Amino acid sequence: MNKPLRRIAIFCGLLVLALLIRDNWIQYVQADELRTDKNNRRVIIERYASPRGNIIVGGQPITGSTETSGSDFKFKRTYKDGAMWAPVTGYASQAFGATQLESIEDGILTGNDDQLFFRNTLDMLTGKKQEGGNVVTTLNGAAQKAAYNGLKRQGGKGAVVALEPSTGKILALASYPSYDPSSFAGNSTTTDTKAWTKLQKKNNPDDPMLNRALRETYPPGSTFKVLTAAAALEDGLYSEPDQKTNTPLPWIMPGTTTPLKNEGNIPCKNATLRVALQYSCNTVFGKIGADLGNDKMLDMAKKFGFDEEHFTPVRANASVFSDDMNDSQTALSSIGQFNTAATPLQMAMVASAVANDGKLMKPYMVDELQSSGLDPIEKTDPEELSQPLSPENAQKLQSMMETVVEEGTGRNAKIPGVTVGGKTGTAQHGENNSENPYAWFISYAKDSDDSAPVAVAVVIEDDKAVRDDISGGGLAAPIARNVMEAVINSKK
Repeated sequence: MNKPLRRIAIFCGLLVLALLIRDNWIQYVQADELRTDKNNRRVIIERYASPRGNIIVGGQPITGSTETSGSDFKFKRTYKDGAMWAPVTGYASQAFGATQLESIEDGILTGNDDQLFFRNTLDMLTGKKQEGGNVVTTLNGAAQKAAYNGLKRQGGKGAVVALEPSTGKILALASYPSYDPSSFAGNSTTTDTKAWTKLQKKNNPDDPMLNRALRETYPPGSTFKVLTAAAALEDGLYSEPDQKTNTPLPWIMPGTTTPLKNEGNIPCKNATLRVALQYSCNTVFGKIGADLGNDKMLDMAKKFGFDEEHFTPVRANASVFSDDMNDSQTALSSIGQFNTAATPLQMAMVASAVANDGKLMKPYMVDELQSSGLDPIEKTDPEELSQPLSPENAQKLQSMMETVVEEGTGRNAKIPGVTVGGKTGTAQHGENNSENPYAWFISYAKDSDDSAPVAVAVVIEDDKAVRDDISGGGLAAPIARNVMEAVINSKK
């Protein structure tokens, strides 16, 4: 072969080699990335080529699929009581993607998860069409209904979270106002796009697509005093609920000439922890925070789950208790004001840990993943997060919270024949407390065997809220009571 032909042959050989390398790179190295690329329309077409598996509550599906026409997407998602369950399910939309459980467990629901490989292989060999698996939740349908309907009746914005203290199972997760994911599950430029646009915050100040139970942080107000009382007991600053505290009236915040005020004429001078929680004395718990100092209060807040995100598996924002505060700022933070902010999930975790004799369990909402044949693929085991309180101190705090319900500001949470502990709260917000406060209530209920099947946190943003702790008892406590009753009744 002459020299020019040899050069051409070598050049052509190099081109073929380059093509082979590129082809193998795409097929074996980039294949998965390209297959799952959000801009790959085939991925979306495949996702809706067959009915999705279902999200299950109490043995019943709260989702479904319906066949469509006039589109290359064969099926679209449907929801039962969509607005009630949206904070749990999220949405799966042909036009706008997926969120929350619909997104996190998409592989199971579409049948494409690697855990379904053997099942899919068997189906392929038998000629059966691939089907999606199911996501079995921990939710209690009756509790969710009580939570959502309570918020809806109230008419303002708000959220409810209910937990099973012994396991961390999420029993209710409600947010209001909400949205129906069915309204934009398709890809119609008229109906679906119009519904989506209407729900966006810039067009709807109520922001119905915000998951207030997990993604909104509020000043927790006086409900945080439960955590401050826990810190006082664990540190040994005060050892008994009925021990008098060293709290003058007025009490001047350290480094200032400003007295910390209580709401109304209540018996807070040198009050015991029990009386201070019963009447919600700012002076007692503010001084406890200042006496313990920022480091000890921060340590206790972290033990309860503050300052870290939680995955249920849906992500919950981190609640906040600041470091580097002076004694005066620590005092305000210790009564749930200043920079302190918490999600409803976080405050349900506080009540849950107290009810569970001081042990905090990791909150979760997926109990089991199943194949299309209902075979279990993965089961969630309860997991301990921390032990913020000793069992002895937790029981002391329980007795204090039970006094709040029996004789204090939480009377609206009473359930006949059931022991209930709770704490009300009204959190100020806005510059110079110019905006309407948030009404809070956290609680738990005990069975006759002294076990606690449920702990609840409720927060209400409402124009009707007034600036005292009774508003938490008036607006939020009845909702908590109904949720607790629903859980208790469902176990009978």
